[in-house]
Amino acid sequence: MTMAVLERAAAAHLARYASSSENLRRLLMHRVAKAARGDEAASAEGRSLVEALIARFARAGLLDDGGYAEAKAARLSGAGASTLKIRGWLMQKGLSRAEVDRAIAALGERGEGSELTAACIFLRRRRLGPYRPPDHRASFRQKDLAALTRAGFALDLARKLLAAADIAALEAMARGDEP
Repeated sequence: MTMAVLERAAAAHLARYASSSENLRRLLMHRVAKAARGDEAASAEGRSLVEALIARFARAGLLDDGGYAEAKAARLSGAGASTLKIRGWLMQKGLSRAEVDRAIAALGERGEGSELTAACIFLRRRRLGPYRPPDHRASFRQKDLAALTRAGFALDLARKLLAAADIAALEAMARGDEP
């Protein structure tokens, strides 16, 4: 495996997807392992090429783990993901605990990332709770509660949202207009 081959693969991946340094490292190391097929010398050489490439891309600004973490956290929060789910997803991508904490803190600083807002988005997207037809709400309450808690939302928050009388009451809660 040559540096040019790894460079092309990394550039193609980054042109199509945002990525953390660790995620790109895993992708490239998979290619190296496949090409080396058990040859330890080739594998070690490939590992050093990958590390050099990652360092060069980071210096050039093509890899910014902090920016990646913040952007991904904002996107996930806007899609209705709980803070717990966002944290797990970012950790899975190889980001450090400090980077993940900064990204989640940045959500709060920008006024995004409220668990209440995210849970309301989750309910709307999945058509749960107040978004169900009124005659089906009671029979699906336990399933809706389970879906919210599996998604990482607190049980108390889930109960509070499912107790909303209708969509208008739920939206009022999300805005902070509740009594």
